[in-house]
Amino acid sequence: MGVTHGAIESTGEYWKPVSNLLEGNFTVFVVNAAHVKNVPGRKTEKADARWLAQLMRYGLLQASCIPPQGQRALRDLTRYRTTLVQERSREGNRLQGVLERANIKRASVATDIMGVAGRAMLEALIAGRTDAATMAELARGRMRTTIPVLEQALTGVVREHHRRLRALQ
Repeated sequence: MGVTHGAIESTGEYWKPVSNLLEGNFTVFVVNAAHVKNVPGRKTEKADARWLAQLMRYGLLQASCIPPQGQRALRDLTRYRTTLVQERSREGNRLQGVLERANIKRASVATDIMGVAGRAMLEALIAGRTDAATMAELARGRMRTTIPVLEQALTGVVREHHRRLRALQ
């Protein structure tokens, strides 16, 4: 039919799959919806499509900048990694909450509660070991200088449901 150009409103994420399908075959204009929405009488999707087609024919649409595929892929990976790091932080905060409710104040002594020594102490707690001195001996590096304070921080009331909550995390 001789179609060489297409226009899509950039509403949310809905335009991305269509743009990905068409970008190799057509010149695709992804248009900011705010630039074309203030037209009276447009009440349906068909009317919107006709209006976009008319604006495109007259050269009145300004395409948004859509980066090349490689850059979009890199952005997706970067955003996904950011999400994973944020989720890891949230999970660490949830774990810290469980420990705080069990009166374990390890974060007041250790800066990284999910470090090697911290994870070893958590495994000891899950296994049912409640002796603070034994768990404090699992400290490594600079944390070993704080063993007496660490023993106090690890003295708590760890119940079975705390262990189960930790095991689920």
